[in-house]
Amino acid sequence: MEDGFKRKSPEEMLRMITKLQQGTLKIYIGPVSGSGKTYHMLREGNTLRQQGIDVVICAVSTMRRPETVEQLGALERIPSIHWLRQSDDVEMKDLNLDALLARNPEVVLVDGLAHRNREGARYATRLEDIQFLLQNNISVMTTVNVYELEGYTELARQLTGIAAEHTVPADTLELADEVKLIDVTPETILSRLAEGHLKGHEGEAVFRQGNLGILRELALRLVAEGVNESLREHREEMGITVTTGIMERILVSTQYHWNGSIYIRRGQQIAKRLNGDLCAVVFRNMKQPLTKEATVFRRNMIKLVEKFGGHMEELSVLHRRNIPSTLARYAMEHQITRIVMGHSRRTRWQELWQGSVVNSLLRKLRGVDLFLVADRAAREGERVVPAKVNDVESLTYRRLSEQEMKEQIGQIQRGTFKIYIGAAPGVGKTYMMLREGNDLLRKGIDVQIGLLETHGRAETVEQMGHLSVISRAKRVYQEARLEEMDTEAILHLCPEVVLVDELAHTNVPGSVRQKRYEDVLLLLNAGISVITTMNVQHLESLNDAVEHITGVRVRETVPDRIIQMADEVQLIDVAPQALRQRMREGKIYATAKVEQALANFFKIGNLIALRELALRELADDVDERLETQQAKIALRGPWRRQEAVFVCVSSDRHAERLIRRGFRMAYRLKAIWHVHHIHIGESMSDEVKCHLEALEQLTIRLGGQFHIHHSPRLCDVPEILARKASKARATQLVVGQARRVWWLNGYRGSGSVVNRLVRLSRHLDVLIVADYDYELSGM
Repeated sequence: MEDGFKRKSPEEMLRMITKLQQGTLKIYIGPVSGSGKTYHMLREGNTLRQQGIDVVICAVSTMRRPETVEQLGALERIPSIHWLRQSDDVEMKDLNLDALLARNPEVVLVDGLAHRNREGARYATRLEDIQFLLQNNISVMTTVNVYELEGYTELARQLTGIAAEHTVPADTLELADEVKLIDVTPETILSRLAEGHLKGHEGEAVFRQGNLGILRELALRLVAEGVNESLREHREEMGITVTTGIMERILVSTQYHWNGSIYIRRGQQIAKRLNGDLCAVVFRNMKQPLTKEATVFRRNMIKLVEKFGGHMEELSVLHRRNIPSTLARYAMEHQITRIVMGHSRRTRWQELWQGSVVNSLLRKLRGVDLFLVADRAAREGERVVPAKVNDVESLTYRRLSEQEMKEQIGQIQRGTFKIYIGAAPGVGKTYMMLREGNDLLRKGIDVQIGLLETHGRAETVEQMGHLSVISRAKRVYQEARLEEMDTEAILHLCPEVVLVDELAHTNVPGSVRQKRYEDVLLLLNAGISVITTMNVQHLESLNDAVEHITGVRVRETVPDRIIQMADEVQLIDVAPQALRQRMREGKIYATAKVEQALANFFKIGNLIALRELALRELADDVDERLETQQAKIALRGPWRRQEAVFVCVSSDRHAERLIRRGFRMAYRLKAIWHVHHIHIGESMSDEVKCHLEALEQLTIRLGGQFHIHHSPRLCDVPEILARKASKARATQLVVGQARRVWWLNGYRGSGSVVNRLVRLSRHLDVLIVADYDYELSGM
């Protein structure tokens, strides 16, 4: 890049030289004590020691957990300073700074970042101790719980009633060179508690399942925020200004009017549901004073936006026709992903004569969705009610139908299903799966390996331990001998637990089942528990987002329902820099593939974006599970009930993306959803039939219903779709921008199909999905 030849400023050189003389800080963060932070920190310390790096430990608390004690290995211990806390006679450990300075190791491992030191110590807090060591060129690895970070402490207290004993400043994670999340499911924590590995914590409120889920989600979202910030900085350095498609930024465009607050509340609902930022803009002519009524609306709207933690701005425009270009420019500059505004109230003739803000805006927007709020307040008011109402008594006493009884029995008989998920290959999913398999084996559970892909990684092979491997089935395809998981052999042997790698794998053509996840479902239904692995880019509904991030269309996918039916989903988190280093060391791919991978899929920007995608996706999954258990404890708050999503698709290649967006919207709304296509004319080519069949299969895989209708004329399409949406009692309409096909942009002066459909659907919420691969010539 040209920046490599630019002379560094004195300030930049001083900062870089200062950094060279300081130690490196790595923070392991988890939801609660017992999540495995110390275990992983010690394990990494041993790995560094084996590489010849001088590592010591000080003030590390294993809590006598066997697996953690085992990880102490041969690490040298620097004695800590023990003292008795007078308030409760608990023995505490402070870092012995003098001893550490005298020993001068390269790295020191220390627990409890939020620890408070004894009275009279050199520094009051462990954070200050660590900063002192870093200044003396000693690197530090340490641990912290999410609720010990100021800013999250109060939120955790409100949601769970848990008060942190000590805290660290909210910006502490920004001091770290690397932050690693140790994700753990509530089920795993509760299992460790039951087995006596968390002595002294029995009966604590933090270990209630609902609280564990909330704290887990807080940790996922906290790290995701940090990853998003690092991605933003990376993209700025690279001169990239477009949005990533991961972090949602919702912009409400409104005016000082009675419905302004309705639009802001609707925007806040969307932002909260999607865990995005909220901002609002109001257009006004600054040369004209506000009326008394507008002044009151202005004051109330500012208070409302501030209450929601958003940001509000006034934008100056002299004429209404300038609004679209100003709004589009603002959206681009602030990396907005979705604009929320009201439907146009103008007639078709008024739009032809005076212009339409919505139509003009759609022509100018680049990669930004447009959400039009339904004009139904007069009839229904502001329909903000819980998404799920639990009537416990009626559920308790109502007799199950025969079908419900079969389903319940099937659930009881089904094996337990756990998925390890990661942002990319090489993060350690298979390693963790094997480690858990060996842990279960030591407890006397019959665990066997059904399918393992080590990719020649020595540390993965080492983790196989005493696990037995079920031989693979041999297949011949196009004169090549291939191997697949022998599902029939597993069914015959019937182990209690089977480990199955790479869930998204496509089986050899001619196999009984096309996909490996279908084999897994068969095993689960036979009562065999399955632990498996997959990467986030293989999730079906994220296919478009992943292609947008990496430029690679992932062909092997897993339907989202497979993730949803899992009993546990656990993220294996690795920082992008650490993952690229593993790649360079040959721990992921063969040496011949390393440089190509680093220059393509494993580019730092891709890895940061995929990591954020994985963190946010799993956080949403955790929240959905919390909401299913008890609506009031979900972080994202209630949505609206009785929703129905209506997706309109053409037969072009953008249809798949609209279907996936429709699914993700419906899933978050707990809504039924339909996909509708209208074919123009009587005959249908084989190519179109094939494409529509593929769209139908995708819709069914994601849990929707697909419908095909026929119309002799294009001009009738909006009316047909509007009637079908009304019949389906749709509340949300999803359409794509139509400018990419010239003949959809108008029919005999009557306006585009999309514009006319939107006019007929003013009583519905309408999401107009952005084109991401538009051509500039069409703008």
